[in-house]
Amino acid sequence: MIKDSLLKENDAYFSQEVAAGDYFIGTIKQGDTIRIVDLKGNQAADTIFYNANDVSERYSAMDTIREQGALYLTSGSILKTNLNNDLLEIVADTCGRHDTIGGACATESNTVRYDLEKRCMHACRDSWMLAIQEHEEYGLKKEDITHNINFFMNVPVTSDGQLTFADGISAPGKYVELKAKMDTLVLISNCPQLNNPCNGYDPTPIQVLVWS
Repeated sequence: MIKDSLLKENDAYFSQEVAAGDYFIGTIKQGDTIRIVDLKGNQAADTIFYNANDVSERYSAMDTIREQGALYLTSGSILKTNLNNDLLEIVADTCGRHDTIGGACATESNTVRYDLEKRCMHACRDSWMLAIQEHEEYGLKKEDITHNINFFMNVPVTSDGQLTFADGISAPGKYVELKAKMDTLVLISNCPQLNNPCNGYDPTPIQVLVWS
């Protein structure tokens, strides 16, 4: 459901542009609101959320899909943890639909889906691994890279239950805004994928803003 935000960009206490193929990692406090902006349009932002005080509790696609009874996320959706606690709520959304089941690109999946020569192409899992290596203070390890949300990504489910990657439904300046229900660690890979339409075959930057 399309819903505009009432928050003003100038009031945000944090703002950062994340280059195509780069990562973002940081914490927000309970009650804070984070906005992810698709600056150029048709760009996937692969995101994992954790309980900042115990990273073994993190976003769960299965619990979120079950509790809301829907595959896609939009305003009003409650993101659930693997302990079935409320993690964040989408409070504004100008895109209208975000993927929960397409997963994230990896060197291995690039090889299987596309070609052996694609194996060495940069992938979201590479960005996440680089983030946790460069920011050991957050206590994340490889096994903590689990379920993710693909904000702005269009992954339709066909009538026979198959997944397809389709052109995005986002556009320049579209955003999604989430309010934290607990202290939350945010890990984003601004997807570098060049082999399917999730980034329009041309990865572009996103922006992250936070309000208290």
